[in-house]
Amino acid sequence: MVKLYAISDIHLSFKSNREEFAKLTAREEGDGLVLAGDVGETLETLNEAFAIAKRNFKHVFWVPGNHELYSSKSSKEDEMHLKGEAKYMACIMAAKKHEVLTPEDDFMTWVYEDSDGFQVAAVICPIFTLYDYSFRPPEITREKCLDWAMEEGIRATDETLLHPDPYLTRDEWCARLVQQSETKLQRAADTGLPLVIINHWPLREDTIFIPKVPRFSLWCGTKKTENWHKKYHAKVVVTGHLHVRRTDWIDGVRFEEVSLGYPRQWQEAKDEGHDVNSLLREILPGPSTPKNGQEPTTTWRGRGRGWSLSHGMEEPRTPLSPTGRII
Repeated sequence: MVKLYAISDIHLSFKSNREEFAKLTAREEGDGLVLAGDVGETLETLNEAFAIAKRNFKHVFWVPGNHELYSSKSSKEDEMHLKGEAKYMACIMAAKKHEVLTPEDDFMTWVYEDSDGFQVAAVICPIFTLYDYSFRPPEITREKCLDWAMEEGIRATDETLLHPDPYLTRDEWCARLVQQSETKLQRAADTGLPLVIINHWPLREDTIFIPKVPRFSLWCGTKKTENWHKKYHAKVVVTGHLHVRRTDWIDGVRFEEVSLGYPRQWQEAKDEGHDVNSLLREILPGPSTPKNGQEPTTTWRGRGRGWSLSHGMEEPRTPLSPTGRII
């Protein structure tokens, strides 16, 4: 049975994560893999990850996270000058070299066998939306939101390393990306097939649960995507960014946060005997949709296994960022 798996936030700039990802292996010939952003900061790291993924999986899909978009002094000299859209397009060229599918490619129709043994299909939709600081309380204005976050000592590295060029602001770039994604998703939805929407940033604010750094939500997405799972008839929504593995069922749609995270964040899963292969999340065919009235709000998978909680209940020992401040 051909399957589609996903993982994000593998952060190969960390030596132990890089060594772990090198152990990646496919289950079956023909399986696919989604890399949902934050592979690493440099083109060299991207090329390394793409080569490993393609050695093991027939089809590989990638969407950018904030870390791929960084303009870092740690990059090679010919990469240091790349900012904003130019850095993104350089990443796209690296993906093309390895035949990895990106938000710039046509969406693929994925045929697989469901739990009843029938051949079914879904459209795999890698998208790129960025964020526009709209995940904030209604009384906090856009102009005041960074000050609001700094009241708790929170300021994302993006503010220094993620440039919006040639756009004036990240908000403006986000608006353009949202418009482009909507056009492609509508065409895919018009086929009548269910969609698998892949994005680094969460589509919905209510799937964000980072109680130690709640005001980091500013850098976690845009409210413009809140209804996309219904508007475009999604079967699954795949995201990362939060470093908190979880599964949500909302309106009959499965939302999967598939982050690996920084080494210390997945140490508990490693202690439970898990590795990069067992932490790949099966997207298709995936688990069956819960029956009406039996829909769990959230299943946390921080230690490589799941348990269900209702909204407002905290997962035991929720993962933190290495600094305790930003993710």
